[in-house]
Amino acid sequence: GLGSSEGDFANTNFSSNITDLSLAADYLRNQYQAPKLLIGHSLGGAAVIAVRQEVPEAAAVATIAAPSGPEHIVVHFADAAAEIETQGEFEINVAGRSFRIQKQFLDDIAVHKLKAVIQQLRAALLVFHSQADRVIGIEHARRIFEYSRHPKSFVVLDKADHLLTNRADAEYVANILSAWVVRYLATKNRGEDANQLTP
Repeated sequence: GLGSSEGDFANTNFSSNITDLSLAADYLRNQYQAPKLLIGHSLGGAAVIAVRQEVPEAAAVATIAAPSGPEHIVVHFADAAAEIETQGEFEINVAGRSFRIQKQFLDDIAVHKLKAVIQQLRAALLVFHSQADRVIGIEHARRIFEYSRHPKSFVVLDKADHLLTNRADAEYVANILSAWVVRYLATKNRGEDANQLTP
């Protein structure tokens, strides 16, 4: 339900995002090979952290402008909470894009706490965030980074907006990510077990 994809965002929630990622990983595992890298932007960043325990083959995780927990996005529709409770759904605008939110979405994100999951990630972590992000503040990146164990890296995206609408910002993220992940995609060749990364 995002962009030109099919489906309806209102019918999704954080749990369904995790399930979708897990099923996609299962398909790759059965048809090709399991993913070694998980990348997520915004709420998708929180989702790839949450799904990592179901994809033990993933040696590395990268988040871009991600919240430190799905419950933190409630701030974007706090004013609509009462209407969501009474009418069951509400349309919100985040970074210039409209989304219909249903009560089940709020109920679902309330039960997901990521701190303990981040602390037990067992994968290399790369956190991208901009201090200019007006949708999800950079303090979320700080929490993710502080909660996680080494190996971990933090890249500040100077002046980039939440959606990386400036092509130069998107290319910068891609270039950094591709250089960083080589080390972790090659762990097998170096005789290392991706699941034995030290804290």
